[in-house]
Amino acid sequence: MGNLYRFVEPVLLFLLKKKGRCHGYELASELREYALTDSEIEIAALYRTLRQLEKNGCVRSEWDIGGSGPARRLYVLTAHGHEHLREWVTVLDHMCRSMRRFVTEAQTARRGVVPRAGRDGRRSGIAGRQPA
Repeated sequence: MGNLYRFVEPVLLFLLKKKGRCHGYELASELREYALTDSEIEIAALYRTLRQLEKNGCVRSEWDIGGSGPARRLYVLTAHGHEHLREWVTVLDHMCRSMRRFVTEAQTARRGVVPRAGRDGRRSGIAGRQPA
């Protein structure tokens, strides 16, 4: 199915926008709720993605030394991160519409119905052959 870990990025950006400053383990606890894949997301992938987002200027972190226990990183979305999230939403919206169109046409083809021609006169992405 390709590199689905890439889809951790938009979810982390969204969660940081939604929650504001938070620790990595807080993000991990909500990551599954918004995951864009059924695959299990490894905690290491979450932290790798946060480090990459920080390197790219989308996320900023600082050490939280208050409270009991060891110091922990607090993450916050930057202005560039807000823009990057908007870009992701645009891309994912396009993918969603394309995938819905594909699934609808594939289901139609499975039932033995030939898809009708689109506005440009061509078939809409599926060969016009009837299944054998």
